[in-house]
Amino acid sequence: MLKDLKELKNKAQEEVKQANTLRELERISKEYLGKKGELTQILHSLKDLPKTSRAEVGKETNEIREFLKAEIDKKVSGLEETDKKEEEKKEWIDISTPAPKPNLGHLHPLTILKRKIEEIFNNMGFATIEGPEVENEWYNFDALNIPKNHPARDAWDTLWLKDDDLLLRTHTSPVQIRYMEKHQPPLRIIVPGKTFRRDATDASHDVQFFQIEGLMIDKEVSAANFKAVIQEFFRQFFAKPIKVRLRPGFFPFVEPGFEIDMSCLVCGGKGCSTCQKTGWIEMMGAGMVHPNVLKAAGLNPKHWQGFAFGMGMDRLVMMKYKINDIRLFNSGDLRFLKQF
Repeated sequence: MLKDLKELKNKAQEEVKQANTLRELERISKEYLGKKGELTQILHSLKDLPKTSRAEVGKETNEIREFLKAEIDKKVSGLEETDKKEEEKKEWIDISTPAPKPNLGHLHPLTILKRKIEEIFNNMGFATIEGPEVENEWYNFDALNIPKNHPARDAWDTLWLKDDDLLLRTHTSPVQIRYMEKHQPPLRIIVPGKTFRRDATDASHDVQFFQIEGLMIDKEVSAANFKAVIQEFFRQFFAKPIKVRLRPGFFPFVEPGFEIDMSCLVCGGKGCSTCQKTGWIEMMGAGMVHPNVLKAAGLNPKHWQGFAFGMGMDRLVMMKYKINDIRLFNSGDLRFLKQF
């Protein structure tokens, strides 16, 4: 009987040693130490043994029970410690590692260069002014020397609202009148803002676009002053010297009026497909403010004069970033927007 107990001890000890999980140890404990375990059964059978061996077998069985229980507890502690370390290793965070940057988004290319344009003109003494996008007929047409039945209205007839006198502005020029009504010269302003036309949408036209309007009024302001201002603006905006030329052009609110061309950035003025082999690209319309416009704003054209200009900001941005389709600005395509 004692020999069998020794073999049982060695067997149980080996099983404890080989166990790799807490579940295996639980099974071993139940198999040997449980209510129906082998060592428990031996203790229950002591009454059937001769008195001469009963005490010795009982003593040996209890010693094996205590030994085996200690071995199992020791192994359980070891496995629990190992599991704890593995769990800590999985959850460990290196606080010195730079955290990923949150996706905060970024500015639209039109916003980026709108701020750049405003900065350039502000440094030249021009204030940035805003006005309503919904205008009435007086400010959008009549005060700008475009009375009813004027041919220019055919090109600018736009989105009229329910009230026949209200429309979405076709240019930012109405803000000139509003500003001159409330401010006495001398004055210098630019007016960035959204405008609306009935143009057919294509790669270079859209029904809505941003425009930059400029106005300078003083006692002695000439076209030469305008050319100097706009040439300096182009130089700073494109970060390189830019040639500018003025061609005669008609706009009802200026007299004389002229088209403004700048040297082509693609070919350097040598002639290419972009500039149609001319070396020049048309950029804006401008001119000396018409006396009728000054009168409409409450100014005496005998005492004051100045220049005004208007250019599409979308096209400036397209040239700056070499964008070939104006429709991309309002497409919401993140692949396009993330480039800026």
